[in-house]
Amino acid sequence: MPLMLPSTPGPTRNAAGVASQLIAALQGIDGGLPPARSAVLVVVDGLGALPLRAHAGHARTLSSMTARRDVAGSVFPTTTAAALTSLLTGAAPGTHGMVGYRVLDPDADRLVNQLTDWERVGIDPRIWQPAPTVFEQVAAHGRPAFAVGIPEHTDSGFSRAILRGAQIHGQRTAAERVELAWELADAHDGALVYCYLPEVDKAGHRHGIDSAEWVHALEEVDAAVARRIPSGVGVLVTADHGMVDVPARRQLILDAAGGWHDGVRHIGGEPRMLHVYLEPDADHARILERWRRDLEGGAVVLSRGAAIGAGLFGGEVTVAARARIGDLLVVATGTHALYDGEAADQRGRGMIGQHGALTDEEWRVPFIRMGAFRR
Repeated sequence: MPLMLPSTPGPTRNAAGVASQLIAALQGIDGGLPPARSAVLVVVDGLGALPLRAHAGHARTLSSMTARRDVAGSVFPTTTAAALTSLLTGAAPGTHGMVGYRVLDPDADRLVNQLTDWERVGIDPRIWQPAPTVFEQVAAHGRPAFAVGIPEHTDSGFSRAILRGAQIHGQRTAAERVELAWELADAHDGALVYCYLPEVDKAGHRHGIDSAEWVHALEEVDAAVARRIPSGVGVLVTADHGMVDVPARRQLILDAAGGWHDGVRHIGGEPRMLHVYLEPDADHARILERWRRDLEGGAVVLSRGAAIGAGLFGGEVTVAARARIGDLLVVATGTHALYDGEAADQRGRGMIGQHGALTDEEWRVPFIRMGAFRR
């Protein structure tokens, strides 16, 4: 069964096109965003365009500035490691190499978590993710660059992979982060400021996107961005991906008793999009056929070559990125999620809101222009 990326409205209206638009705006060029004195990129982690529309009454500021055309596309897979890196480099996952949540380090034959494992396993962020960041790109032209996030992330390996070239600041609350972002953009003409808001994503994972906790997080973010934007500063509000709620009855458990580990060396990725790495001597064609047959209705299963050929990771896939992609890619459909029943850590099965696949809820994200960017 074929699987293609959903269509994106406009050639640059996707995660990998945002960086070039911001740079053009700072250069006084209308490359999709009007020219601005300074620019702020606000990323609301996990906020899909469809859930935002469904909860418009709880996000009056964002909703009042959003028309139906104000949407963009994420990347594949629709996960933070891949999509944030595309937003902050302008490169697709096949180029920057962050091709999933947990992926194979082929040199060490181990799975690595691309959000948290950098220090633990000794991965060099500059080598693993070699694409120049948008901050490095603007700094090369003498412009200041800043990133505002949560304090515990300021010196993480993931931050060093995607925030290189920025002066990094940590603030506890969404309101404090937005306030500082506005202040930095106002005080430094020509600056690019990135502001990261993870509250919605965290609430969705724990409680689901229809929960009171998710709504409260959305209200918190909306109140934060409602503050007055300094004159001449352009603000773009978007997200890395959206989210769907996965009920317990939709969990598909891949255990050894069911033969799911026959010929399988590692199962990586995340529950909505698995990277499956096979043993070198395994019958790849037979395993692919079995997984397709037995997961029909719950997931689409592709070979690495088919996924690359379909352009799922972008038009270019580097040698390093290819080596990190699974022999099989298992993309959940509907509201299913797939779990490695033999994994030592089963805490992920308690998550309600999830992402990684290609439903509209996961793929479509807001593209909201505020301040000088608002036409």
